[in-house]
Amino acid sequence: MNFDFSEKERAFFTEIKALIKEFLKDRDPETRDGVKAEEYLRQALGVLAQTSYPTLGLNTVQNGWGGLLTLMPAMEIIARYAPSLLLAMEMSNRVFGRTLAAWGTENHKAQYLEPLLKGELLGAVALSEQAMNVENDPLATSGVMDGDQVVINGSKNYVVNGPIADSIAVAGRLDNEDVLFLVPKGAAGLVIGERLSTLGFEGAIISGLELVDCRISAHRVIKAESGVDLLGTLRLWENQVLIGAALGMMKGSFESARDYAKTHKSGGKPVIAYQEVGFKLAEMLTLFQTAELLAFRAAWYADDRKKDAVPMTLCAKVFCSENAEQVASWALQILAGAGYSGGNAAERAYRCAKYGQIAGVSTEIARMKIGDTTLGVR
Repeated sequence: MNFDFSEKERAFFTEIKALIKEFLKDRDPETRDGVKAEEYLRQALGVLAQTSYPTLGLNTVQNGWGGLLTLMPAMEIIARYAPSLLLAMEMSNRVFGRTLAAWGTENHKAQYLEPLLKGELLGAVALSEQAMNVENDPLATSGVMDGDQVVINGSKNYVVNGPIADSIAVAGRLDNEDVLFLVPKGAAGLVIGERLSTLGFEGAIISGLELVDCRISAHRVIKAESGVDLLGTLRLWENQVLIGAALGMMKGSFESARDYAKTHKSGGKPVIAYQEVGFKLAEMLTLFQTAELLAFRAAWYADDRKKDAVPMTLCAKVFCSENAEQVASWALQILAGAGYSGGNAAERAYRCAKYGQIAGVSTEIARMKIGDTTLGVR
C-alpha cells in the first residue's frame, strides 16, 4: 500500500489545519470550565460541518476518498492542537455517528444522523460499566419490553460527552442480544453523574450515568446486523479514534521540543547542538514516523475490510498510545523548565497519553488478543 495522499486529500488536510488553527486563536478547548468546553465543542462541530470531515468513515470509500485512511491524518491534525476537542468530537461523530450509519433505520438517520453531520446534534456512547473495558465482563445494563416501550436499568462509567450529549447510545442487553438504546437528554430515569476530574483531556466532559426504570420507545433501539459483534465493533471504532489522538500528541510533542531546541541556548549554543538532545529528537521522530505508518496501514486494512483489520488496529493502538507517552516524556526532558511549567503541547500530551493506553481495548488486553490471533486461537 502506497500512503501517498491524493491532491484532493492534501488540500483537505490543509483546509482542516487552517480551520482548527483559526478556531483556536481565541479559544482554549482544554479548559476545565464545563460551560466553555461545551460551547467550544459545539462551535467546532459547526465549523467542521462546513467541510466533508463529519462524513469521513461513515460512507463507502470512493476512489480512495472518504474512509478511515483519509480521516486518520485529519484526526492527527486536530489532536496536534486540541486533543480534548478531537476526543469529544470523534466520540460523537465517529462512534455515535457510525452506529447510526451502519445499523440505524431510515428514521434513526433522519432524526439523529442528519443533524449530527450538520453540527447540530451532539452524541455520546455509554459502553463501559464497572471497568473501562468490556472485554472480560458481560453487560449488566439491560432492557425489558413493556408494550411499545423498553424499560432500561443499569449504570455506565467513563462516558465522554455524557453530561452534555443530546442523545446517548447506551450499550445493553435486550432479549438476550447486545443492543444500543438511544436515550435522549433529559429522559425520565436517566441520572447523569458528576463530571470526572481527569489527569488529561481536561476539556473533555466525562461522567458516569445511571438508568433507573428509564423508558424509551422501542423504535429507539439499534441492533447490529446478524453476525456482527456489536461491542467489538464499538471498541474497534473507539480504538481508531484513540490512535488518531495519539498521533497528534506525538507530533505536537516532537515539534515543540524541536523548535525549542533550535531557539533556546545553553552554554552559549543552541540546545540542539548537544549530541544527546539530537539523539533524543531522532528517536522521537523515528517513533512518530513508525507510528504514523502503522496507523495508516491499520486504517487501510479497515477501509479494505481485510480480515486482519482488528489485530492490525490493536497493533497500532498499542504502539501509538504507548509511544505517545514516551515521545512526550523525551520532549519534556528537552524543554526542561519550559515544559514542566505547563501550557505546551508536550506537557499536555504527557498527561493525556495514559488515557489511550487504558481506554478502548487496554494495551494489556490488546497484546493478549494480538497473541491469540498470531497463534490462531481466534
